[in-house]
Amino acid sequence: MRILITGAAGMIGRKLVTRLLKDGKLRGQAIKAIELVDVVAAEWPHSTITLNAHVGDLAEPDFVEKLVATKPDAIFHLAGIVSGEAEANFELGYRVNMDGGRLLFEGLRKAKQTPRVVFTSSIAVFGAPFPAVIPDDFHLTPLTSYGAQKAMEELLLADYTRKGFFDGIGIRLPTICVRPGKPNKAASGFFSNIIREPLVGVEAVLPVPRDVVHTHASPSSAIGFLIHAAEIDGKLVGPRRNLTMPGVGVSVQEQIDSLRRIAGDKVVALIKEVPDQTIGTIVSGWPTRFEAKRSRDLGFVAEKNFDEIIQAHINAELGGKLSA
Repeated sequence: MRILITGAAGMIGRKLVTRLLKDGKLRGQAIKAIELVDVVAAEWPHSTITLNAHVGDLAEPDFVEKLVATKPDAIFHLAGIVSGEAEANFELGYRVNMDGGRLLFEGLRKAKQTPRVVFTSSIAVFGAPFPAVIPDDFHLTPLTSYGAQKAMEELLLADYTRKGFFDGIGIRLPTICVRPGKPNKAASGFFSNIIREPLVGVEAVLPVPRDVVHTHASPSSAIGFLIHAAEIDGKLVGPRRNLTMPGVGVSVQEQIDSLRRIAGDKVVALIKEVPDQTIGTIVSGWPTRFEAKRSRDLGFVAEKNFDEIIQAHINAELGGKLSA
């Protein structure tokens, strides 16, 4: 089993590599090598499994040709720029989020390889107005450039799979929370910031009203989605190859209530409300809660409540204990 991961140096990519090295196998086959692809160089752990790092741009056909020549059996296509950056930089968003995926898919078609391709899409493919709970067959009407780019890749993935060029599964991730590390340029970043920073005694800014509702899953759930998508029988998925993942739908106030239950009033007091119209406008066009029946029926699993999401972060990033 040879695996290729684009966007490998990102948070999800690194956690996926850690999981694959720990498991040592995928789809019942021993992993022989992992090709690690990103636009930045990164350090990787020593392992009995061969790790090959590739630094380059998926929007460059020659680079994609080099990657495809490694003949991967499974591909995790995670590479992309985040929502806020894609909205601010129109050309870069389309180059990275659209052209990069299209050229990767084309490279596989021309090489006549048929690996399992797992593509991380986003709930940003949906656009308002929304019902209270969004069904699996809700139409794609993205209201951001990022959402449009992800929707286009979803269509390409489904068509290339239909034609037999590869075996693709697209997973629409909810917002991954609590993200470790430093804040990024994602418009959704505050959902993690208002939990992560206060837990270590640092102030965090809340730029939207507390009644904003959104759906979340932990990083560990995201890795579980990816592994399951790589291993699931494609015949069970059928022709509708893009799936909305399960998650926990809560308001910002409910997030804060969970934080108070786990860490107390002193920690919650570190959240400062500073409205940001740009972020508010982007978030207002995002979906809230999802039915996600198809993915649940197919065995995808997420947390049951937001308390579990916070505790997952404490266990994974804070050694299972609060600092104070």
